Amino acid sequence: MIKIHLQWLLVICGTFYSLVGQAAYPEKSIRLVVPFATGGTSEIIARSVANALTNQLGQTVFVENKPGGAGNIAMEEVKRATPDGYTLILGHVGTLAVNPALFGKKLPYDPNKDFVPVTLIAKVPNVIAVSKDSPYKKLGDLVADAKKNPGKINYGSAGNGSAGHLAMEYFSSVAAIDLVHVPYKGSGAMLTDLIGGQIQATFNGLPSLIGQLKGGTLIPLAVGSAARSSVLPQVPTLIELGYKGVETSQWYGIMAPAGTPKPIVEKLQKEIAKALKSKDDSKKMLDDGAILIGDSPEQFDVFIRAEQKRWANVVEKAKISID
Repeated sequence: MIKIHLQWLLVICGTFYSLVGQAAYPEKSIRLVVPFATGGTSEIIARSVANALTNQLGQTVFVENKPGGAGNIAMEEVKRATPDGYTLILGHVGTLAVNPALFGKKLPYDPNKDFVPVTLIAKVPNVIAVSKDSPYKKLGDLVADAKKNPGKINYGSAGNGSAGHLAMEYFSSVAAIDLVHVPYKGSGAMLTDLIGGQIQATFNGLPSLIGQLKGGTLIPLAVGSAARSSVLPQVPTLIELGYKGVETSQWYGIMAPAGTPKPIVEKLQKEIAKALKSKDDSKKMLDDGAILIGDSPEQFDVFIRAEQKRWANVVEKAKISID
């Protein structure tokens, strides 16, 4: 009887200390890694969430940009981090759904085994945009010129394997045109060259373009989302323009290293969902055209796996390469 009582005592004590540890989370700063350079949509989303969590959790959530390797460098680092809730990463359509198809066995992480989903934060449409001085006033102008001059029109992206790269290659394959990809180390430098005329087009996330679009330095030709954007209601979708089935929205969500305790994952999801419902915390993202989600870890997991299948088909059919 004494042995049984001791066993139950140990179980009760272990449960008590576990609950105390969980209730105390977080006890220090949380690092949110962004696998891309500064100045793009990823950073806008990450900083909005980090600022909200800092206020709600009472601990600093700081953003750390670690670009390179189409997001693979940051993903590989975070998968090795201690799974205690103090290192998170901003998951992205590229790193979670596209890269497995692009890199295959060379991918240094498994998005389904090395990470646990927390929540899908937002979806944002990609936008095909050109400089205000461009001769292209509608998408048909760009397509017509590309057909007449294959391999002579340059488009920029935030890097090889980025969502913008994949989106434009996907569209080019459907439109049967040949554009030249010019990869940059982030969206900032790419936009500078687009405005200056060094490149002729981009197919980038709306939040990173919205300032230039509103300011008139860039002109939107089409959006890649299934429906028109609420902040660009006058701009047609690719589907409307006759490119059936071409939907290329970007999406972003929080991921944690595999093994992160479920109570911590659930707390983070709850706090992020709360932030997304706050008009103050979500204003920047909404103003930039994001559609906010905040779903459960289980729902996000189902979404990721469906996107992996969809993009694997896109990569195969469009013969997309990061070379």
